Amino acid sequence: MTTIAYRLDGETTYALEGSIFIAGAAVQWLRDGLKVIKSAADTGALAESADPAQEVYLVPAFTGLGAPHWDPDARGAIYGMTRNTGPAEFARAALEAVCYQTRDLLDAMHKDWKSDDRETVLRVDGGMVASDWTMQRLSDLLDAPVDRPTILETTALGVAWLAGSRAGVWPDQRVLPLPGPATAASSRRWTRRRGRES
Repeated sequence: MTTIAYRLDGETTYALEGSIFIAGAAVQWLRDGLKVIKSAADTGALAESADPAQEVYLVPAFTGLGAPHWDPDARGAIYGMTRNTGPAEFARAALEAVCYQTRDLLDAMHKDWKSDDRETVLRVDGGMVASDWTMQRLSDLLDAPVDRPTILETTALGVAWLAGSRAGVWPDQRVLPLPGPATAASSRRWTRRRGRES
């Protein structure tokens, strides 16, 4: 979808937006519904320990599928379960589901912007990006770098920056007074691991 990103001094900047209905909620489902984890932070280590021979896939369409499928009647499914499937495989499938949905969105956006320039760096934010395992898997699936900023909640940071800019705290709206992903010591970039199946 085309959406308004922000409007400053009468100038509107637009963005492409893709809606994933279930992302972090899949991890909540593992915790609260299946009770296979105690906290969301457990999922990365659990996914890392999953049996690589088991190809378990989760379609987290608990409330339908968002972009680019737009199917409100779709429902969740788990494929590839065996008798040996356990919490580690469910954790990996839930985290990978977010990565696969992100890949669907990125492919749809590439079609919409019709540019020959396919160079992509995905900049991420939100609670789920704290998972190193998920960010590495995302980079593997996209075959593109994934950058995580120092401050994970960049939406809140953006709102604070806009309010401060409007109040005159940061009069130059083009300069954010914080280090960006490439310079911040605690930020991180993932790149695709060679030889990894996508």
